[in-house]
Amino acid sequence: MQAVVRCLHCGRATQEVCVSSGSHAGAAVQFSESESIWTCPTEGEVKKAIMDVGGLVPGNVCDYSHNVSFYYEHVGKDISKNWSIRDFVIVGLGLPICLVMVLSNVMVVVAIWINQRFHFPIYYLLANMAAADLFAGLAYTNLMLNTGPWTSRLTKKQWFIRNALVDISLTASVANLLAVAVERHQTIFTVQLHNKMTNRRVVLLIVCIWVVAVVMGMVPSMGWNCQCQLDDCSIIAPLYSRRYLIFWVSANLLTFFFMVAVYARIFVYVRRKSRRMSSHTSFPVGQSETVVNLMKTISIVLGVFVVCWTPGLMTLLLDGIMGKDSNATAYEKYCLILAECNSLVNPIIYSYRDVEMRRTFKSILCCLCRWSGVHQGETSPTQVHTSQPESPQGDEVFEIDMEDKEAMSSQQLIKTRR
Repeated sequence: MQAVVRCLHCGRATQEVCVSSGSHAGAAVQFSESESIWTCPTEGEVKKAIMDVGGLVPGNVCDYSHNVSFYYEHVGKDISKNWSIRDFVIVGLGLPICLVMVLSNVMVVVAIWINQRFHFPIYYLLANMAAADLFAGLAYTNLMLNTGPWTSRLTKKQWFIRNALVDISLTASVANLLAVAVERHQTIFTVQLHNKMTNRRVVLLIVCIWVVAVVMGMVPSMGWNCQCQLDDCSIIAPLYSRRYLIFWVSANLLTFFFMVAVYARIFVYVRRKSRRMSSHTSFPVGQSETVVNLMKTISIVLGVFVVCWTPGLMTLLLDGIMGKDSNATAYEKYCLILAECNSLVNPIIYSYRDVEMRRTFKSILCCLCRWSGVHQGETSPTQVHTSQPESPQGDEVFEIDMEDKEAMSSQQLIKTRR
């Protein structure tokens, strides 16, 4: 502490650093052996000495001059200097998966938009969930293009944006699932097939979901990070504060538990009342089956979401609580791949569980194939010569193997949209 006393005779900036450093400065700052001959250290020298012994730059004095590599080295996380086989495998498999993820979720959004049977609040929220999965595909693509040896080239701003995109996609999905849970609870317990919520309220709810997601994703870049407290740095995300990770993961896990409780209550209620509702004149058997099937679909989506994201969240929670002792970097990549698969699986669930959604997907693909054929025909003289003018009954060109005639409504609607 004698060094701290000596600092009091130095400049004001150095005094503030020394006094707030406490024992760290006393142990780190070196002076001349003779008390009568010594020089005041500069503010930068004091901070460097503190950093050299693993101390903190204390108080409100933060050092923002370090690059991304510094924080990785501080927590002991390696950045690949050269491309390894593992890096090639991750990027080589990740990018095609991201492409399929984006295209499949675009199909879900388009299907809900063009099919009037899906123009209800619950399907608007499912479309928003598909939009969140689409956003996740773009976020993972950006992550793949800025990983491995490319990480060291990132500025801190670019690094925060890269991680914020993934955080935003997860928060949007969680918030959207929560909105679906509340909507289903209100609808089922008022014995309705679809909620009477107005389109304006649905749009407002969707906007609120994305505002919350963006704010939560930008919190670390706005100040809740470890640039001023190096011992609080995460080993998975080295610029993130471990306290922030604990908060963020805890909020998501609590939301998970709440949604599971809500869906369990709804499912038990529907199973118990299904016979009574089916015999009710205002709630036919068809609607009762529709409610049950829709609830099963949403429950599967929620279950897959929990299975895919819980390992990653628990890994982040261990990192936040234990830090380097958690050894979280050993399995973070596997958790990331599992989380990435969630956004790819949802469109498969929709097409498998919902017959109308599957028919709409087929209609979209049929129209794309027809459009591609017409486009090729414009460049092929033979096809132009053999092509026939469109007849008034041109709907027949849309015909594919359908399960029943109801599929034609989706095809005619697509043609009308075009």
